[in-house]
Amino acid sequence: MTEQPLTLQEVEALARRAHEGQTDKAGRPYAEHLAAVAEGVRLLGGTPAQQAAGWLHDSVEDEALSPGELASLAVPEEVKAMVLALTKRPGEALEEYAARILATPGAPLVKEADLAHNADPVRLSALDAPTRERLTAKYAYVRSLLGVTAP
Repeated sequence: MTEQPLTLQEVEALARRAHEGQTDKAGRPYAEHLAAVAEGVRLLGGTPAQQAAGWLHDSVEDEALSPGELASLAVPEEVKAMVLALTKRPGEALEEYAARILATPGAPLVKEADLAHNADPVRLSALDAPTRERLTAKYAYVRSLLGVTAP
């Protein structure tokens, strides 16, 4: 008997629980970023699988879920593949990271939504100037590697 896949609402609840207590660089609850990315994916025409990956995109990188926990989730393999592709590895060059995203079906759109939220001027305005400038340049470079136009 095959386990029923989690609904998008169940994935959202799982992601919110997994990231509970985490905050972004501006001190906001991390779930706000996940919600913005999942909604951005939806607005870009993303599939339910891509929306699920939007909710989970930082779960392994931020150690909210282990790779084993991700592997055991009742979500389609394409969701797991996108999450792993979107997981930046320690010391990994941005060029390698972008190449993996581009090689993974569905992942570029999720990263596009992630970058759009990360580069939101309102969100960046809460950061100190050096951090804001460093991140703005980094996000622009990743967008160029992915062939994504600025938001």
